[in-house]
Amino acid sequence: MGSDGFESKKPGMPAGGAAASVAVEFAQRDFAQRDSVGSAFAGIGESTNLVEIGGVIKWFDASKGYGFIVPDNGAADVLLHVTVLRRDGYQTAYEGARIVVECVQRAKGYQAFRVVSMDESTAIHPAQMLPPRTHVSVTPTSGLERAQVKWFNRLRGFGFLTCGEGTPDIFVHMETLRRYGMTELRPGQYVLVRFGPGSKGMMAAEIQPESGAPGLSSH
Repeated sequence: MGSDGFESKKPGMPAGGAAASVAVEFAQRDFAQRDSVGSAFAGIGESTNLVEIGGVIKWFDASKGYGFIVPDNGAADVLLHVTVLRRDGYQTAYEGARIVVECVQRAKGYQAFRVVSMDESTAIHPAQMLPPRTHVSVTPTSGLERAQVKWFNRLRGFGFLTCGEGTPDIFVHMETLRRYGMTELRPGQYVLVRFGPGSKGMMAAEIQPESGAPGLSSH
């Protein structure tokens, strides 16, 4: 992933105190995470049977190095890696942009191998995606409770959870999801949440998947 500049900046172990060692540890961990995603493309050559798929960018996070495409044919989401984008002359991909890619079938589904074209006229620029940052600090008054996602819109940047009939809806902001390493919620999905009173009624202060840590998922 030379075009990302990750390799040229792979940290060594500088002299210094504990703070320098901690900084190096975090940088090395981040480098390893990016490298593990990119390694999924190792061994794909020009002779591989490729399938052309058109669709819409569901989301793309340049800092994570990947995102997903929702195919027009209704198939499962297609993984789009930053190395593919940049090799074909694109710096990033905005949500809502139309894209045509050549894909390769891997164990966990299709992954984009080449960008054929991308139309950003339908894209949503990041500045349009999220409401202004709330800067609201919610003090939880509940324990860690099981809740179900009623509705969530990633483009608008918020949604609502419920702990059951007769309980108040719990507002959850995209910032809270990102703080706890999540990228999206699906209606009907169960999560664990701590919540308390805020400017929008009950608001999520902490959220995590019902089982296990969030992984490389399109949802």
